[in-house]
Amino acid sequence: MANTIDKTEQYQQLAKQTDSLIGSEKDLIANMANVSSLLFNNLEDVNWAGFYLYKDEELVLGPFQGKPACNRIALGKGVCGTAALQRTTQIVSDVHQFDGHIACDSDSKSEIVIPVLSGRRLIGVLDIDSPSLSRFCSIDGLGLQNIVDILQLSID
Repeated sequence: MANTIDKTEQYQQLAKQTDSLIGSEKDLIANMANVSSLLFNNLEDVNWAGFYLYKDEELVLGPFQGKPACNRIALGKGVCGTAALQRTTQIVSDVHQFDGHIACDSDSKSEIVIPVLSGRRLIGVLDIDSPSLSRFCSIDGLGLQNIVDILQLSID
């Protein structure tokens, strides 16, 4: 993804692929598994891509691609917990500078987290990590939000 146009076009293609993968499938776990695999295998400079599901007032590890991860994250803790609590996308250029960062993988240096919602009800978060500083920008946020929006359409 050499420039902004390439990155925008790549996310448009990933959105189309997401729509094809999900189709009329309503199983959230199956859809999250396919989306995490699609993103992990198609985004450059990413070392983890997956979901945490909101259960019993905390985030619980869901479908993902990458190294083993933290099983549970409290709301408001780390980048994922902050995104979930605030229901806003979090783009962190240097996770080691993020107050309360949870280091599941010491190789991760930057992170983007997008809440997955059904209306205002929290379903979980999409979490993507990179071994590079400042890997993610607002274009990633918009592109990944579009993919999450497609996923959200499959939620009953």
